[in-house]
Amino acid sequence: MSERIYLADDDENIRELIAAFLSQEGFEVQSFDNGASLMEACGKSIPDLVILDVMMPGVDGLTACSTLRRDHTDLPIIIVSAKDSPYDRVTGLTLGSDDYLVKPFLPIELVARVKAILRRAHKHGFPSAAELAPRKLSFGTLELFPGRRDALLRGSPISLTPTEFDFLTYLVERQDRAVSREELLKALWGINWQADTRAADDLVKRLRRKLRDAGGGVSVETVWGFGFRIAAEECE
Repeated sequence: MSERIYLADDDENIRELIAAFLSQEGFEVQSFDNGASLMEACGKSIPDLVILDVMMPGVDGLTACSTLRRDHTDLPIIIVSAKDSPYDRVTGLTLGSDDYLVKPFLPIELVARVKAILRRAHKHGFPSAAELAPRKLSFGTLELFPGRRDALLRGSPISLTPTEFDFLTYLVERQDRAVSREELLKALWGINWQADTRAADDLVKRLRRKLRDAGGGVSVETVWGFGFRIAAEECE
């Protein structure tokens, strides 16, 4: 069964172009000309991935992204926008999108990013032998299973977005050292702009809240002026 993608953009030509390229790659695409229609569809059936334009009448892409992320923590979301400033990119990533693509872009680039995010969500294609191996990463009471994309804290599952899971995995794999913001941004999003380091800060805030709500014991510690590291914390 092919993956289902919801696409919202008020430009009919862009919708048709993106839908055509995605359909050629075997994806099932449902298009909407505004955010409200997409949100209504998500209320009935959740797709495998959502693509949102920022500037739409009524419910804009950022509002839709924020609402979807709140209600569906593991739903992959890509924002496409003509707004290309570092602030706009940070805003999109802060609200929970997994990627931010600036218009104009090549449709094949969007297709490549869709495939990459779905692979990270373990929803695209067949798993490799390495992915099927029962590999486990551990730090204190935190357990990560990259092949299954599962995260457990004190034996209980934690609901993480694909980007949050990869962020946490990156830190646990490098638990013997601190990791710079720039390194994390480049590894997860391919971002090199200094201004976009705020995206990592906001992602860390969400992770800290989820780890704390799951029982604590492990947190993401800020190394001031540099980046982050995974750390154990005392529980009450």
